[in-house]
Amino acid sequence: MPADLHCHTKLSDSSMGIDDLIVLAQKKGLTTIAVTDRDCQAGTVRAKIIGERRGITVIPGVEISSYDSKSGKYVEILGYLCDSPDRLEGLCHRNVVTRKKASQLMTLKIARKYPVSPELVLKCATGSTAVFEQHIMHALLECGITDRIYGEIYHELFSPESEENVLVKVTYPEPAEIIDAIHEAGGIAVLAHPGASDCLEILDSLVACGIDGIEVWHPENTPDREEALLNFARNKGILAIGGTDFKGMYSKKTVCVGDCTTPDADVKALMSYKTRMKKKKASTENK
Repeated sequence: MPADLHCHTKLSDSSMGIDDLIVLAQKKGLTTIAVTDRDCQAGTVRAKIIGERRGITVIPGVEISSYDSKSGKYVEILGYLCDSPDRLEGLCHRNVVTRKKASQLMTLKIARKYPVSPELVLKCATGSTAVFEQHIMHALLECGITDRIYGEIYHELFSPESEENVLVKVTYPEPAEIIDAIHEAGGIAVLAHPGASDCLEILDSLVACGIDGIEVWHPENTPDREEALLNFARNKGILAIGGTDFKGMYSKKTVCVGDCTTPDADVKALMSYKTRMKKKKASTENK
């Protein structure tokens, strides 16, 4: 039962729409995917319906942005199988508004340097709930300023190490707040790509905050890192999941849906997690 549990759509920071994503998953022989748009749950119901027509199980999810003030790290938390996803809407909306303001400022800075208009950036972001770095790079690509989304220009504009970066510091809610919000919505909170986000140093603190799992299998992880993350998850008794973080042509690496998946046993562990936790809680309370 191959399962890619981290996929984005055009509603956030992917170039691919829901319909095309599910057709691609079917052609790749997948049986299960999770739609996890950034701070957006708008596509989960539609994805589930289209998935049923195509024989694909679509697990509803979301990737919520947070900022750990102690470490100064941006942390993404995946929320799966929420019983009351509407409880996360306010949080997602606030994050989207924050991101839009930052994107407007970055776009204006770039427009002073390169002949690209804010209007073109917005056109490239059509269908998305916000403007992401990929949309800005798409506009620069359209103008012939670069020939790729990720390259020298991207590094110049969006790398913290670049002296010419246009980054605007954005403060999202703390990870603990996101984890609590997902739990209050009846969902499962999983740390997204800790290796790629350079969040390894705060893994223990996130476990203390109640994180339910971590993303072990990811295109940017080396085999050694995957092994270390898997050992960490097993030792802490938390879930291990995997996925491509697929974003179509906006993906950082050449990767297709299903190139990085979650093993069957870990998919089953995710799907049965809430039931097991309820039984464990009931058993503890009866003692």
